Amino acid sequence: MSTPTQKEDGVDQRRITVSVNGESRSAEVEPRLLLAHLLRQGLGLTGTHIGCDTTNCGACTVLYDGEPIKSCTMLAVQADGHEVTTVEGLGTPSELDPVQEGFKEEHGLQCGFCTPGMMLAAKALITRNDEPSEEDVRWALSGNLCRCTGYQNIVKAVLWAADKERANGGGSAEGPSTAEHTDLTV
Repeated sequence: MSTPTQKEDGVDQRRITVSVNGESRSAEVEPRLLLAHLLRQGLGLTGTHIGCDTTNCGACTVLYDGEPIKSCTMLAVQADGHEVTTVEGLGTPSELDPVQEGFKEEHGLQCGFCTPGMMLAAKALITRNDEPSEEDVRWALSGNLCRCTGYQNIVKAVLWAADKERANGGGSAEGPSTAEHTDLTV
């Protein structure tokens, strides 16, 4: 549970601890700070994009305890004690997650702005359903907009990733994971 504190300038702060990509991170945040801003400005995880601030585009999608959520409308204090996965937590440059591989192999990105949110929504789908249909993929991604009209290749990329996950026995590349704890003020 977040602990209330107050800065010298009288601004209300809360101390929170969130597991981000497997690493425990603590921060002093204003109660009104959005999770997207904590991730981008506070933690430097700029793969979480901000496109609309209204939950319409899905560019800010992250996994919250394994479920896709739009971080532009969730307060950082709501993530206290929870696990958040960003696109930076999917794989590494030398060992891509099957979802990342699928987007590469099937040309599932164009400008790339929607890609992190699409990948995380896809990861959540494949975790729940390792044999999704094209309709399942389209439904799972329906909250994420691609302004470059790359939907057909995105769907193919997700189906490719699901096939790869099944071939791997459901396991995927783990992102950075460490017991290290980082303390910061936002």
